[in-house]
Amino acid sequence: QVQLVESGGGLVQPGGSLRLSCAASGRIDSIKSMGWYRQAPGKERELVAHMERDTSTNYADSVKGRFTISRDNAKNTVYLQMNSLKPEDTAVYYCNLNLRREWYYNYRDYWGQGTQVTVSS
Repeated sequence: QVQLVESGGGLVQPGGSLRLSCAASGRIDSIKSMGWYRQAPGKERELVAHMERDTSTNYADSVKGRFTISRDNAKNTVYLQMNSLKPEDTAVYYCNLNLRREWYYNYRDYWGQGTQVTVSS
């Protein structure tokens, strides 16, 4: 069984920074992609940042230049560095890994439990 454990959320003032972490545990053969999504109250879940196996990235327009996705392959961990935070960044943030547990399995999505990020003065 694969589990994703997120950490790093919290309350921060506008203009502040936070770093989210998502560590995957369990048997993992290969990770195809990693990403972060968020869901604000009353809104649909949206992509924030995404990284493919070749390290190519893409970001939501609203976070470009402020957020950075990175990973530590040895630790099966993905990070989201969030700078210059704005009140509209307030949401529950979810990590997503597309991976396979064994070479003979198909790739599938795994999700973290979500971590609350609140940007407020």
